[in-house]
Amino acid sequence: MDAFLLSRIQFAANITFHILFPSISIALGWMLLFFKLRYNATGAEKWNLAYRFWVKVFALTFAVGVVSGVTMSFQFGTNWPGFMNTVGNIAGPLLGYEVLTAFFLEATFLSVMLFGQQRVGAKMHTAATFLVAGGTTLSAFWIIALNSWMQTPQGFEMRDGVAHVTSWIEVIFNPSMPYRLTHMLLASGLTMAFLVAGVSAYRWLRGDRVDEVRATLRTAATLAAILIPLQIVAGDMHGLNTLHHQPAKIAAMEGIWTTETRVPAVLFALPDEATRSNRYEVAIPGLASLYLGHDWDAEIQGLDRFEGKHPPVAPVFFAFRIMVGAGLLMLALSWAGAWQMRGGREMKPWLARGFVACTFLGWIALVAGWYTTEIGRQPWLVTGVLTAADAATQIAPVNVAFTLAMYVALYLALIVAYVSVVFFMAGKARQLANQPDDPRIATGGEPARSHA
Repeated sequence: MDAFLLSRIQFAANITFHILFPSISIALGWMLLFFKLRYNATGAEKWNLAYRFWVKVFALTFAVGVVSGVTMSFQFGTNWPGFMNTVGNIAGPLLGYEVLTAFFLEATFLSVMLFGQQRVGAKMHTAATFLVAGGTTLSAFWIIALNSWMQTPQGFEMRDGVAHVTSWIEVIFNPSMPYRLTHMLLASGLTMAFLVAGVSAYRWLRGDRVDEVRATLRTAATLAAILIPLQIVAGDMHGLNTLHHQPAKIAAMEGIWTTETRVPAVLFALPDEATRSNRYEVAIPGLASLYLGHDWDAEIQGLDRFEGKHPPVAPVFFAFRIMVGAGLLMLALSWAGAWQMRGGREMKPWLARGFVACTFLGWIALVAGWYTTEIGRQPWLVTGVLTAADAATQIAPVNVAFTLAMYVALYLALIVAYVSVVFFMAGKARQLANQPDDPRIATGGEPARSHA
């Protein structure tokens, strides 16, 4: 393998690992704020205990996300020098804004969240939680702004092969940015909701059935049940935006080889680029024209319109279906959970096991969606401006292979460690509850709230 292919694999490995953790911390910050506000309003100790447990998970997630983010940024210079040389005037400031306005905000007030509950007033502690939650969302805003600009660039002009900004408003609020940001924030909410529900169900199955666990399980299942229909709507709107601005990506996602009307919706197939056809195709006639063009007879552009300038079909085709399949499973599981727990009822053990099994289902859907987006942009790194091949490094392949091997080994170790620590903390939560410095008791009682 040459340096170009190895660099692509390395960046894919890095972004795959990195995106797992911001996807949790973005939404978990707001969940912590919800727990804090409920505790302030009701004085119920279960909300305080929920906050204290999940703020530790947030800190762990934030730390791992920071580490992976730093290594990812190095690759712009080492593996993709053509990217910064060509569009650094746009990418550099956007990445800088993310650090200055978001990361510093999160890092500063995270310590107050973790260690300040007994040292600062309740209002200050709540404000710190709000600022950290806002910082995580602001961070997502800047990163999605850059990524969306790479997908649908505008607000710039090329001078001597270098991009120069003509309008920062147009750069930031490019055509796909609102749809992509909404889709990402909802995906983050779902990823976090299934993590909270899965870990809470794990504790519940182990006999830790105090009020805190019931509250977090019900809250997470209900949140997921609300968010998944919104995500379906947002995904449809995002798809229509992509059809308008990146039709080659949609053609690859849907397995559409030739431009035609009454295009079928391909449920399953084995795309064959050699014969430019789908083998073993299972499809519903005309349905793709209906949901893409809102007309049974709508014409949809096929891959034949983009010879030499379309993404590899099979990875995009299958990643999109994995994302949709995971979303449908989320829909079924969250609605079943919300229905079973209505009115304070208990969740059935079989469904609780389902939530435990799907604790990280959001990660699968998120990575599949990210692959659909990023591979679907190929061969472009910045659509219509810079190809990935033109931006790639010329260093020796063995150097890239060496760093790739180290990255993958480290990432696998960190993933295992992260998952193990989260479930270890969940398994020890009951023991911590019975210690003298923790006011919760095994029967789920509500000690009097301290107003100190």
